[in-house]
Amino acid sequence: MQSIYLKFYLTEKQKHGNQLLYEWLLEQAKRVGISGGTVFRSIAGFGRHGSLHSETFIELGGELPVQVEFILEQRQLEEFIATLGAYKLNIRYVSYPVTAGVA
Repeated sequence: MQSIYLKFYLTEKQKHGNQLLYEWLLEQAKRVGISGGTVFRSIAGFGRHGSLHSETFIELGGELPVQVEFILEQRQLEEFIATLGAYKLNIRYVSYPVTAGVA
């Protein structure tokens, strides 16, 4: 089945209001009918500002990169991105077509 893979890039301490942004993204995805999502914490990375973040003692302050991933239909992608766009979050994402199924 043709689906869309959607991945957001953020840091583990980013917030939307008083809630961690990755948790908020998962909740918003559920609201628009996306059937599942996953959050992965990275061990190292750098972003658009060029700062390297890695899993060391100094990084325990919550700056590690986080990826939030979904597999969804095109219509869900459009609805989800439109919903998030209303909040002006300024977070990076990628999406691309994938084949998804259950074996």
